[in-house]
Amino acid sequence: MKRYLIPLLIFVVLLVFLVIGLQLKPREVPSPFIGKPAPTFSLPVLGKEQAAFSPDQMQGKVWILNVWASWCVACREEHPLLVDFAKSQSTPLIGLDYKDKPEAAKAWLKQYGDPYQLSISDLTGQVGIDYGVYGVPETFVIDRSGIIRYKHIGPLTKEAMSQKIIPLIRKLEQ
Repeated sequence: MKRYLIPLLIFVVLLVFLVIGLQLKPREVPSPFIGKPAPTFSLPVLGKEQAAFSPDQMQGKVWILNVWASWCVACREEHPLLVDFAKSQSTPLIGLDYKDKPEAAKAWLKQYGDPYQLSISDLTGQVGIDYGVYGVPETFVIDRSGIIRYKHIGPLTKEAMSQKIIPLIRKLEQ
């Protein structure tokens, strides 16, 4: 009897962990950066390498930082939403081209459309690390004071845009 009881108990414990894990929402990983100042940096602007961008330039504005790359398959999934967002919203959308070749990134934007006010090149991935990026794509909403208010992991969806990001932007812009 004991011979069957131990494997059964182990199975039940594993089953409990599985059920708990299935109820988690992987796109809503809590970020230690929410409510904290966005890390500062200065990176070259894609296509205008003599120009640089820093988050300090966005002080007083609510803005979005979208982490993407030309090699990212999931980025293609969310890209049409970003193009539509850029056409219909006045909120600045800044792209962070993550660990990508500038030539490949420029070609990708030319092929699929460029929704970004500007894109910056994070060739080494250091800025992504500073922002706690798990992988691309990821999207951050940053308020007028430079505080990160929201982080979306993975490709954006219509639901995430309409139910979370756009309402949050409207609230922050008031």
